[in-house]
Parts: sequence; C-alpha cells; structure tokens
Amino acid sequence: MTTGEIEAAHLVAPPKLNGQVTLREYDPRWPAVFEQEALPMSERLGHIDHRIEHVGSTSVPGLPAKPVIDILLTVPDPSDEACYVPALENLGFTLVIREPQWYEHRVLRKYHLAPGVESANLHVLPEGCQEAVRMLRFRDRLRTVSSERKLYADAKRSLSLQSWEYMQNYADAKSEVVAAILERAMAAENCGPHT
Repeated sequence: MTTGEIEAAHLVAPPKLNGQVTLREYDPRWPAVFEQEALPMSERLGHIDHRIEHVGSTSVPGLPAKPVIDILLTVPDPSDEACYVPALENLGFTLVIREPQWYEHRVLRKYHLAPGVESANLHVLPEGCQEAVRMLRFRDRLRTVSSERKLYADAKRSLSLQSWEYMQNYADAKSEVVAAILERAMAAENCGPHT
C-alpha cells in the first residue's frame, strides 16, 4: 500500500512506526488471550451469522510474532456496521480502518488485553470471501508444515531488522514469501489424499 492508501483507509491518523519491528518468541499464552476475547464477542454477536478465528502469527505455535492478536470475524455484510460495531465497542474495540473497495474490510482495535499482549486487530470480512479463505489457508499451512513455518519465521526476522515508516510497509514486504507459501498450500490441497 502507498502512504496515501494507508492514510485513506484509517479513520484516524495511522500510527507511524519509523523504525524496526519488535518480534517476540512464541508465547503459549496467546491462544488463551484469543479465547478470552472470542467468547464474549460471540455472545454479543449471537444475533447475526458469524465466525471468529485466531489468525496471524500469534495463532501459529513456534512462530515469532509482534505481540498483537489477530482475529478474523466473518459476517454477512461488513458494510452494515450497525449490525456488529456497537456490540464490539461495548467490549472495548474501536473501529480504526474502513476499506470498502477491498471486500468491505474493516479493522477494529483493542488495547490492554493481557500481560505480554499489546493489542488485538479484529479483521471483519464477509464469510467465504477470498481474503478470509487466504488468511485461514496460510495459518493452517504454517501450523502443519514446519519447513514453511521456518521459512516465514526467517523472512520475518530479516525484515524486522529494517526500518519501516508504517507497520503496513513491513506487512507488504512479506508479500512475496506469503504468496509462495499460499501457492504451495493450494497445490497441496488440489492434490488431495493419495490413494
């Protein structure tokens, strides 16, 4: 994303990194923090069809990560913010990103979740959309294939040593390795079980 695109997507001024990304070794408490957020979220959203998944690096045992819990929430229509945003605001989340041209993607953020966790990013997408499928496929590939997990960890560590204006710039720099891992994941899915 360009600086203009990053700024346009944010509802408030996007926080600048202007430095290196701090990664931490995998913390086995991260899945419990996800569960502690997901349960009340699911209760508050009982009035709509939804799915809540732990995604991102904190969802992959053994993978270094920023101490930020990434959560995927799928709903029928992310543009219908009145259907879910007030319920999430009551849980301490704040709507910070709106990208109507990209699957109606929304991001809500919450701070001060638990010791060792800086924040949570809640990505809202329509169920079954290409990006939601991609996020889950990538997570599952990293969870099950140790060589892919190592490859991604090495890329993250190397890129974290560079200086980035925005966190999004760091995320974009990982695109090539992410695309390669996803390509192999899709190829493996298409092969199916051997008979």
